[in-house]
Amino acid sequence: MSAPRFSVVIPAYNAQDTLARALDSVLAQIWPAFEIIVIDDGSSDATAAVAASYGEKIRYLRQDNAGVSAARNHGARIASGDWLTFLDADDWYYPNRLQRHGEWISRDVGLDFLTGDYEYRDTSGELLGCSMESKASGRAMLAKAADNSEVIMQEEEFEAFVADHFGDTHTLSLPRATFLELGGYPLGFKVCEDVHLLTRLVACSRRVGVVCEPLAVYSIHAASATRADPVRAQFENVRTLIALGEEATNLPAVVRRGYTTRLRQARLNLGYALSRTGSRVSAVRAVLPSLIEAPSLVSVRNLLSILRG
Repeated sequence: MSAPRFSVVIPAYNAQDTLARALDSVLAQIWPAFEIIVIDDGSSDATAAVAASYGEKIRYLRQDNAGVSAARNHGARIASGDWLTFLDADDWYYPNRLQRHGEWISRDVGLDFLTGDYEYRDTSGELLGCSMESKASGRAMLAKAADNSEVIMQEEEFEAFVADHFGDTHTLSLPRATFLELGGYPLGFKVCEDVHLLTRLVACSRRVGVVCEPLAVYSIHAASATRADPVRAQFENVRTLIALGEEATNLPAVVRRGYTTRLRQARLNLGYALSRTGSRVSAVRAVLPSLIEAPSLVSVRNLLSILRG
């Protein structure tokens, strides 16, 4: 198989303070990106000027504000590489991000997509943890890999991955053709759009390459969508997952079980968020559908936990 050509798509909205770090991290890749595409999602700050300072090293396009999914999809449509990777403007890659995936793709034509570990860091750069060790699905892959830095995730392991995935947008590599066939990221959602795509991607996959070392950094800051308004973020999380279930009605059984678990947990998180604001009745209403749709001891316990506050 010929060496993959990675198109790196970076959606940017009012990212003047962080875009340069993101771009520099892609330009510093050991395995050079085939192209770097910045989609400015209607910024009102100096994002355009930052992008312009990189000249022909990047491809810059501006669109009216339409959200991160629309920006990523726009970048994917105009990309000319055969593989896609993504990077949000406030995060960054480590130098071996593309190399680890590129070398693996070159020697294994049977991989449907690849993912990997990443770090959580705060605005001061302090390490807060790593994704794989913080998720049950990630810990299972680390145990399976033993002392190896690469491991194949297969169909029987998809349930745990869909229920609480360890890989994220900036460690995902997938064929551009697959992305376009799936329709890209869903429009109209501000939270959990990555899970929506990932679940549909897993549903049509058999072998997934997992790199068991940090390839990128996810920046934790107060202005993120999930932290600026926790209740709204949890509500949007549930809304996106319900839409996913309505759209993807023929999920394989193992993926459907993972999706059901994730939706149940999302409803519980919404219930907790509402309960902390004193909205006990709304909190109960948030988790009750899980008990009605899929009666189980777990659903009963979740409802009781909300009732007990």
